[in-house]
Amino acid sequence: MSASRADDGRHSWRSGRGAALGLVFLAGCLGAQDRSEDAAVGPAAEAPATPEAVHNTLTAEEVAAGWRLLFDGTSTTGWRGYNQPSFPDEGWAIQGGDLIVFASDGSEEGLGGDIVTEEVFSDFELVFDFRVSPVGNSGVFYRVQEHEGLDLWMVAPEFQVLDDTAYIDMGTMDMYKHLTGDNYDLHASTVTASNPIGEWNRARIVVDGAHVEHWLNGRKTVEYELWSPEWQALVASSKFAPHPEYARSTEGRIGIQDHGHEIRYRNIKIRPLVGGR
Repeated sequence: MSASRADDGRHSWRSGRGAALGLVFLAGCLGAQDRSEDAAVGPAAEAPATPEAVHNTLTAEEVAAGWRLLFDGTSTTGWRGYNQPSFPDEGWAIQGGDLIVFASDGSEEGLGGDIVTEEVFSDFELVFDFRVSPVGNSGVFYRVQEHEGLDLWMVAPEFQVLDDTAYIDMGTMDMYKHLTGDNYDLHASTVTASNPIGEWNRARIVVDGAHVEHWLNGRKTVEYELWSPEWQALVASSKFAPHPEYARSTEGRIGIQDHGHEIRYRNIKIRPLVGGR
């Protein structure tokens, strides 16, 4: 991720939302006190326990709909390093069912490097959960075609994963088209949908022919058409202009970026699309 001025509009929106949430919280506390007093005179009842979510699994309904796991929570089966024959020996690990890319010693290249699926996909719906660390930076790529000597970001579109607030507050980079949910450097999110740092987010990417959608926490952030005149013009004025291999393939691997920051991933699932959605 590169960039030089902050997105003031998004920053102001967050401030306004914070104030509104404060009022809602206060009202909730007063309401909770009233409900507590009412409960004291009613029959005693123990609230049912909420079952803990089971991650990195498929429901019967998901299996029937054609969903597949890309990460089972216990192994890196199905993944390897970008332009590498095997999975990185360092920089990545599995802990508590999470696929973790670790923070490096300051290098943006990371300790282990980017990873990709062994399998190639054309049209699909991809979902994944991610949790960003403070000042975290990563991304999920699709239709990745490996080229010797070219970095992952040079060859495929990216769903940006970032600590938005930290980079906006730095005020040293242009964050337009570089925030979570963006199509990195080409399309900016139309909404701000990231959860606070330390909380999990749910992302969704739909790729159907030339049509692409990015979703974040249930809200569509980006929608575009690959190879359209508009897309061609955006690429020509972006950091991808010197890279003719960028996003030209109709199929490829799924990739996750090691940008030298700790990010956790889980519940990575894909549903190949046959005959469109």
